[in-house]
Formats: sequence, C-alpha cells, structure tokens
Amino acid sequence: MRTSSPLSKEHPSYSIVLVNYKTLGITKICLELLKQHVENKPVTVWVVDNYSADESTEYLRSLDWINLIERPPSQPEAGHIAHGRALDLALEKIHTDYVFLLHTDTFVFDKTVFSMMLDRSLSNPNIAAVGCVEQLDRGLLRTAWRFSSRLCKHYFRRTKRSFGLRTKDPKPYKEAHLKSFCTLWNAKLIKLHGLNFQMGNDVPGYALQDRMVEMGYSIDFLPPRKIFQYLDHMQSGTVSAAGGYGANHRRTKMYNDILQRLNAGGYGS
Repeated sequence: MRTSSPLSKEHPSYSIVLVNYKTLGITKICLELLKQHVENKPVTVWVVDNYSADESTEYLRSLDWINLIERPPSQPEAGHIAHGRALDLALEKIHTDYVFLLHTDTFVFDKTVFSMMLDRSLSNPNIAAVGCVEQLDRGLLRTAWRFSSRLCKHYFRRTKRSFGLRTKDPKPYKEAHLKSFCTLWNAKLIKLHGLNFQMGNDVPGYALQDRMVEMGYSIDFLPPRKIFQYLDHMQSGTVSAAGGYGANHRRTKMYNDILQRLNAGGYGS
C-alpha cells in the first residue's frame, strides 16, 4: 500500500473519500471538478485505488493534491465488499471529525453542497450522517409510480407466500439507507464506537447506519430535489465504466452518452 502526502499542512475541517476501480474517464472528470472546489481550502481528499493496475492508477499517481492509497491485490471478493474495505482503509487514515463519501461517478458542480450538508450535521451533534436514499432525482410522478409499483409487488409476494405459493423474497418497497454517492458521516462517532463502513456482507454503510440508529443517533435524510441542485450522479456509472454491463445494456448506453456530453461541455472550465 502506498500513501502520498497531502500538500496542505492546515488542519482540515472535513475529508473527502473516493474509491477508484478502473474508471479513468469518470474519475478524471470527478476529480478535476473537485479540485476546483477544494483548492486552497483546508480539506484533504483521499482516493483509494482498488488494485486497478491500469491507466487510472497511473493517473492517480500523477496527482500531487490528493492522498492516494493503493490497495494491494487480495482474494476475490464481491464489488461492494471491496468498496467497503477500501473506505475503511481511508477511515483509518483521516483525522477529521467529518468525512464525505463520494463516488467517482458523482460530479459536483456547486461546492456549497459540502457546507450545506456540514451545517445540517453541526446543527445537531446527535446526527450520525447526512445524505439521500435515492441515487437520482426522478421527479414527483416517476417517484410516485416507482413507490406504488414496488409497494404492490411487495404485498403481492407476501400474499403468495401466505398461501404457500413459491415466489421471490418480498423486497422493501421504501428506500431506508443512505446511498454513498454523496454522504456526510460523523467519522468521530464512528471511531468512538469502533465501527466501520463495511460490516458483515451488507452494502457499505447500511449496517453502520442501522447500528448508529440503534444506539440512539439520528440520520438526516435529504430529498433528491435538494441534493441534486448541487451535483449530478451517473447511476451505476462505476459499474458501467468498469465493463460490468454488456455493450448494449441501457446503463452502458446512458453512461457513454453522459460521458460524451460531459467531455464536450468543458467540465474543467
């Protein structure tokens, strides 16, 4: 594991953590936007490379304004487990009370998203995390349709089970856990209780959120229309960038379209 040294010697008010895995195109856009927001500010940016061993790793090594952690090769593990363990590597290194988790497919266009979320957390020391349970802003009609269809499917499966019929497990119809594409966590509280982002086999942060709530801490849920005023998020963009979907998959096509528009739009200006 290699860790580069930060440029700023000031004590930062918060840290920002991202995980890279073979996503050069979107990682570059994400970081070039981010650099504009944190330049000359007491903020440290940590990027954990999950043994990409490709050109994205070389790109990260060329940046002198980030703290780079290169995760060594390990035994085969599920993608979300690898992501969570990478986050915990960064958690061990940071010395700030608060940490923002970002995905490399999150593009922050308005830097005030950080102060907005931080202010909400600082207003109540009992808040463990601030974030959103949705990965994109679907609007009122699409959100209502998605909720009602999932609700019907959930109770349809439960009804089939009550009659002893075979069916898939009823999935929760309401999102309850914060999505880590842009989430602020109280790192001081996490460390105080000896917890981690990766707990068990759950998606990183899910079990942590449940445990914090069990201990009496609260979660501040941002509505999609609020958080997406400041940023864009390419849903499953990291999976698409790493070749996780087929060439004709709708998310691959969406990824290529968004990436083309971002590059053509002069994101770095």
